[in-house]
Amino acid sequence: MPVELRKRKAPQPPPAPAPAAKKAATKAARLAKAKKPESAPKKEDEKPAPPPAPAATPPSGKKIAVGQVIDLDGFGGEVQTNDGRTTTLRKLLEESGSGVVLFTYPKASTPGCTNQACLFRDSYVPLTAGGLAIYGLSADSPKANTTFKEKQRLPYPLLCDPQATLIAAIGLKKQPKGTQRGVFVVDKKGKVLVAQPGSPAGTVERVKALVDELKK
Repeated sequence: MPVELRKRKAPQPPPAPAPAAKKAATKAARLAKAKKPESAPKKEDEKPAPPPAPAATPPSGKKIAVGQVIDLDGFGGEVQTNDGRTTTLRKLLEESGSGVVLFTYPKASTPGCTNQACLFRDSYVPLTAGGLAIYGLSADSPKANTTFKEKQRLPYPLLCDPQATLIAAIGLKKQPKGTQRGVFVVDKKGKVLVAQPGSPAGTVERVKALVDELKK
């Protein structure tokens, strides 16, 4: 009886090895996952740090108050009269009988400023009877103020303060630039009697009231 021969199956080839780069990446990912530390639990009372506070804006200067005695040395720097004479508040006080009135105005020869200057002109005699000296004060040039003075026939000098040093010192400078309408009165000892903004008529009326107070 013939012997039946069985056919052997051809051996299967081994699976192709994974690319080395892919193996290395997979291994590195497993190691990183194993070594990743657990996030520390947050404390219940732990709060996020507040944002830093904005830097405080430094004050532009001390405000002049009624009743304050100011140091006249260098106060307000030098200014010019409309005729070109250099002067200071100290010099103006020394030349006055009992004190100085400074009324400030934004711009010479404009309607509001003309009204204010003429009101002081019309009340000049009673306001100066007790020894007060009156001056208009603005940032205008000597030429502009001279034209203003001559046209309106003002009996008092106009002070020119282009750098606004005196205007700022008496607290009537606008920020960042400009002049606030107002009035400032100081006696010969440097004591502030009036320091306030106001309307054209209001500035004159305040000085009238002061003159009446000083008579008592």
